[in-house]
Amino acid sequence: MSHNPVAPEFRETLKVLPSFDGLSDQTLAATRKAFIAAIRSVPVVEHPDVTVEERSVPGPAGAPDVPVVIYRPRRGHRNAPALVYIHSGGIVSGTPEVDDARCRELVSELGLVIFSVDYRLAPEAPYPAAIEDCYAVLKWAHEQSAYLEIDRARLAIGGDSAGGGLTACLALLARDRAEVKVLFQLLIYPMLDDRTGTTVMPSPELGRYIWTRSANHYAWNAYLGKAPGSEGISEYASAFRATDLKGLPPAYIGVGSLDLFLDEDLEYARRLMAAGVPTEVCVIPGAYHVFDVFIPDAPLSRQFRESYFAALKREIDRHGKEK
Repeated sequence: MSHNPVAPEFRETLKVLPSFDGLSDQTLAATRKAFIAAIRSVPVVEHPDVTVEERSVPGPAGAPDVPVVIYRPRRGHRNAPALVYIHSGGIVSGTPEVDDARCRELVSELGLVIFSVDYRLAPEAPYPAAIEDCYAVLKWAHEQSAYLEIDRARLAIGGDSAGGGLTACLALLARDRAEVKVLFQLLIYPMLDDRTGTTVMPSPELGRYIWTRSANHYAWNAYLGKAPGSEGISEYASAFRATDLKGLPPAYIGVGSLDLFLDEDLEYARRLMAAGVPTEVCVIPGAYHVFDVFIPDAPLSRQFRESYFAALKREIDRHGKEK
């Protein structure tokens, strides 16, 4: 009997989950639709204590306005902590809808305000469109904090998968532009290294499910506009390329043990710690990419969620007490 490394609670769902394997220009439109359809098939927990508003904020210079979904506690208060959230989808698919359930729960549990960014996607809008859209929203939230009734001293950033990778890039960009001080970076199985699956090959056990080597290669090529693994890739495109991680905000990095991104995520966490950045790491055994999105009630998914909720809450509370 062959060994199945997937945790038992995640096996059955693999039969119906969409795979991004074989992603190409020809299949991209269908993949985008299938991704949203799969998200909509997951039962949603109602959070009547959360309000949702859609609006647009000024985009980067010369670019369109950026659509944003704003989540607030219905009984919010002035000077609330805030989180700029960046959705998943490989930078080639997805909208804020794919992380709607996660954002509603974060707001309900932690009492923060979330600005979920509907950034431009590749290949239609390659680098630096997505990261500049995210920065525009971060800067807008910071500058408009009084109007938005948020505490700009408690402004965190976060995202999952491609959104986690963009979050890591956003932390670097915010540090270097020195216009906005970021409280915390929440990196949920982040897509950090363009070389993974192209010039850097992880163990064959990693990336067999959902997000594969071929999907990763296509997505990075679409976003970068050139071959992944090429020389001269900016750290604001692929955060793993950064050589100096000093002065970044505290971080949380969570990933499944079967995720294609396992090696790059653990190495980035190690490098953050080596640079003196407080970093918490969580690895869920037997979990593949985006496991918690599609099986949210599994015990390991709940454990994962509690882990990053606690990390974010701890940082928000700590800074709230220091004021």
